[in-house]
Amino acid sequence: MTDHVHNSGRFGSATSTPAIRNRVMRNTYWLLALSMLPTVLGAWIGVQTGITAALTGGMGLIVFLGGAFGFMYAIEKTKNSSAGVPVLLAFTFFMGLMLSRMLAMVLGFSNGSSLVMTAFGGTAGVFFVMANLSTLIKRDLSGMGKWLFVGALAIMVGAIINVFVGSTAGMAAIATLAIVVFSMYLLYDLKRIVDGGETNYITATLGLYLSLFNIFQSLLALLGIFGGDRD
Repeated sequence: MTDHVHNSGRFGSATSTPAIRNRVMRNTYWLLALSMLPTVLGAWIGVQTGITAALTGGMGLIVFLGGAFGFMYAIEKTKNSSAGVPVLLAFTFFMGLMLSRMLAMVLGFSNGSSLVMTAFGGTAGVFFVMANLSTLIKRDLSGMGKWLFVGALAIMVGAIINVFVGSTAGMAAIATLAIVVFSMYLLYDLKRIVDGGETNYITATLGLYLSLFNIFQSLLALLGIFGGDRD
């Protein structure tokens, strides 16, 4: 699982004007919606071609972490240039490819399509709730950042270990914790945008995208473990 290492040191404050905050929020939502298209395309290509099927165990982990952190580094370097948006969209395509292996496994169940739609609906529901809470909560949530960062690191370490252990119970526990942590990360990042602590819409989009990706992936894993029907 990816985490928010790139966001770990930024604690927002309401330093920008309402016009800037509204523009950042608007551009972030548009780019977030646009980023779903390469993700779906990458996932579709991965499922149809089976290109990621061989990426199991340590090899899959190396490709995923190397690609993800490489892209996040590139996004950080290009976020203030015209290359920032294409690099971010390339990253979301890569993430779709990486997700395709789990999608293919879930779609192998007789109720796989409904499980995918349930995971999608659950992720959309979490986003809707957190987006509304970010506008209703008046207190400063910047103190959550360090604890969420620790939680994300713990999830990543646990997921890496479980790649080699192969425990279904461990996977379920990690997925459950990930849903909680990244839902809170979603609220944290949205609140930073609302308060003006984040003024770069590419960086803002990346943070929200990573949370949504991890929530969807974790819901999909749990639904596959407990709700998959092989009949």
